[in-house]
Amino acid sequence: MAHGGHCVARYEGQVVFVRHGLPGELVHARVTERTNKYLRADVVQVLTPSPHRIEPPCPYAGPGRCGGCDFQHANIVEQRRLKATVVSDTLRRIGGIERTVVMESPGDDGLGWRTRMRYAVGPDGRPGMRVHRSHDLVPVDECLIAHPATPSVLDQRWPGTESVQAVVSSEGKQAVITDSDSGGRVVEVVRDRRFRVEADGFWQVHPAAASTLVDAVLAGLEPAAGETALDLYSGVGLFAAFLAEAGCAVLAVEGDKAAVKNARRNLHDLTGVTLEQGDVDKVLNGAVRQGLSQVDLVVLDPPRTGAGKHVVRRIAGLSPRKVAYVACDPAALARDLKTFTELGYGVSSLRAFDLFGMTHHIECVAVLEPVTG
Repeated sequence: MAHGGHCVARYEGQVVFVRHGLPGELVHARVTERTNKYLRADVVQVLTPSPHRIEPPCPYAGPGRCGGCDFQHANIVEQRRLKATVVSDTLRRIGGIERTVVMESPGDDGLGWRTRMRYAVGPDGRPGMRVHRSHDLVPVDECLIAHPATPSVLDQRWPGTESVQAVVSSEGKQAVITDSDSGGRVVEVVRDRRFRVEADGFWQVHPAAASTLVDAVLAGLEPAAGETALDLYSGVGLFAAFLAEAGCAVLAVEGDKAAVKNARRNLHDLTGVTLEQGDVDKVLNGAVRQGLSQVDLVVLDPPRTGAGKHVVRRIAGLSPRKVAYVACDPAALARDLKTFTELGYGVSSLRAFDLFGMTHHIECVAVLEPVTG
């Protein structure tokens, strides 16, 4: 299994990335895409099934159908084992890091968790989901991974728009967003603290995700009163809030203007937080020129592409005693951890969370510390 929801196979010496299969199976697969280096294919017949294969619970899952889920054909225990394998394999292959990974579960069965749903809308105004790597639309009457409290949009027509989003917050507020309507703001609650978020802005989509990641970051960093901390790619201030509550002086950096505006409201009662809007690398560079030479702690929660060598080098140059790296892409995580390793930081702990049941997506929290001796 490789990251991305497909198995790696070989056919006449050529690599084939196969969706809807499981390791060890013998299948008939139909080629869907060709490149000079590899093929992509869909399983159309299973000749020798895996013992972990099940009938997908969703009638829209399968070859040529909805591309939203990758693992509906595997039982949930096997899904999580495969994801753990993907993380450990990626860390070893890209980062040179040997680590046994256990996928932690929020306690669900992989269904009914997604609190923010985006549906594409066809020319007839009917919402649906895209086929994998295609603009083709599959009309759907129900999405089984959608949280049951998301507003109903699938039984309506949405003419004149290309997409419609259905959102429910942790307080139960619903929002419907189209191309011409931002949907306003919703409030999310973590550890009894309220966070205002744009309805179409970034927030973790599993209802347990934000609190799970906050708990993991704080357990890993062990912040103490009087310490200094950076919260990089800080969004609406989720991690900065709890670092400040622990007594840290926090510099939070975020590029999105709307997120920073909400962060100012969310953190207005915390005097120890400084918010900066801008590119993380540029803001850090400016802070160093103005005299920032050392910090105690860093939370790093970059986009899917990772932080990159420049940011990692800048962080290591500030000699933090611990760095908590929150990652949604194992390959980007592995690349950045390799850079940290080259700069004298080692992985003291790594936790992986299955907060995206039925899909290939993974969330990890790696804690890094200076290597001594």
